[in-house]
Amino acid sequence: MRNVTLAVTALATVLALTAARAAAQPPADPAAAAPAPDQAVDKPVNDRAVDASQPDFTLIALPTTLRIPRFGSSFRVTHRFTRPLGQGDFGDLLSDGLGIDSGAQIGLEYRFGIFAGTQVGVHRTSDRTIQFFVQQNVLRQGHGSPVGVDAIAADEGTNNFHDSYSPSIGAVISRELGRHGAVYAQPIWVNNTNSLPSELVDDNSTFIIGFGARIRIRPTVYVVAEAAPRFGFGPDVAHMSFAIEKRAGGHSFQLNFSNGFGTTLAQVARGGISNDNWYFGFNISRKFF
Repeated sequence: MRNVTLAVTALATVLALTAARAAAQPPADPAAAAPAPDQAVDKPVNDRAVDASQPDFTLIALPTTLRIPRFGSSFRVTHRFTRPLGQGDFGDLLSDGLGIDSGAQIGLEYRFGIFAGTQVGVHRTSDRTIQFFVQQNVLRQGHGSPVGVDAIAADEGTNNFHDSYSPSIGAVISRELGRHGAVYAQPIWVNNTNSLPSELVDDNSTFIIGFGARIRIRPTVYVVAEAAPRFGFGPDVAHMSFAIEKRAGGHSFQLNFSNGFGTTLAQVARGGISNDNWYFGFNISRKFF
């Protein structure tokens, strides 16, 4: 009984000292506890969480820096109708179902996360072009860097990867705008872009500097735009595209308008078809993680 009385007395003494110490401390300043508006706060590394500023691995055709978790995967369908929207008058366009009655160039893409920050994938278009690519996260915004940076490399070939190979290498640089979207720059070098010759010739490389943005206008709705000015070999028409996009969980559905059909890096480097002709299309993507 004496031991119990001593234990209770000691516990009461500790509680009294703790309360006295807390009362002696000045109250916390809420303004000091909260980070300044321009103070960078590291986001937790959770590649499986939805990134409201970067909901997808591509803008329209150009890549983003969205990370894929280890053993996660993603599937994407690209669809570009081949009827120019300006062909004929508006009645002709309506009678053709806004171009969906025409042919289309379709692409199927699958990507897989082999390590944290490392993804590989394959993209095949209906003109029998196959592109293999690998993308490695180098810097992550908010973790000691004001921007996100990925290294990307790809190789593609026509005739189901039997002819006209076009290797490419470059970087993807992103800057997230809080939860309002992100802006991008993609300096990429692409070899063998001279209209798919049967033999390599001089001056057949193109250096593109892609620019793009995805702006969040509603909680799950975005407007997207991209362009890819080029240096080196290439026609005068640079790839350009804009879109409206809706996200639903792991799904993204995008309606886009482009001046060409390109969805691989070499196709983008070869440019659009015409600045006077625009084409309707869509992208559908689904994440599996």
